[in-house]
Amino acid sequence: MPRLKDVDDYGFGVTWVLDEPMQRASHALAHDGRVWLVDPVDVPEALDRALALGEPAGVLQLLDRHPRDCAALAERLGVPHLRLPVQVGDSPFEAFKVVDVRRWRERGLWWGARQVLVVPETVGTGPFYRGDDVPAGIHPFLRLRPPGTLRHFTPEHLLVGHGLGVHGAAATAALRTAYERSLRDLPRTLARIPFALKG
Repeated sequence: MPRLKDVDDYGFGVTWVLDEPMQRASHALAHDGRVWLVDPVDVPEALDRALALGEPAGVLQLLDRHPRDCAALAERLGVPHLRLPVQVGDSPFEAFKVVDVRRWRERGLWWGARQVLVVPETVGTGPFYRGDDVPAGIHPFLRLRPPGTLRHFTPEHLLVGHGLGVHGAAATAALRTAYERSLRDLPRTLARIPFALKG
């Protein structure tokens, strides 16, 4: 059974992070009495909090190679499993491509009314992604040429697939810093990977 490291409740949503080296993060986003689960891992106590926000509306899988518990939860809840969605009908979210190459197909979500940006893999806040002096970093495999898709967003809530989210004015600053430090911090990031994976 996965163990929780952190739970972040921000009113219109909740994020739960697992106690493991990669710090997988799952999200539940609520709008008009309905809740969408984003890249969820089935942790009963976290799901109870998530589903207390409203009626389940769908399960979104934003990365091709990490199905997590998306399909099983969608079936159990009787809602659609949207894998790599092009759009999320009847929702406030805009889905867009972040990375689209063989073996790495990634979608992001933008919720404009609340300035929420969800990035499942390209950006993270866990130790695999960043050093101690920055809040977020680009995935090590993308640091030489980070995808430009995310650069124009100015989120107030940056939700990632690995680690806790960043909220308030710090969210946009964290995203900017991740890009600015992408190449400069590459050697140090690569050196940290074995230690980060050991937890």
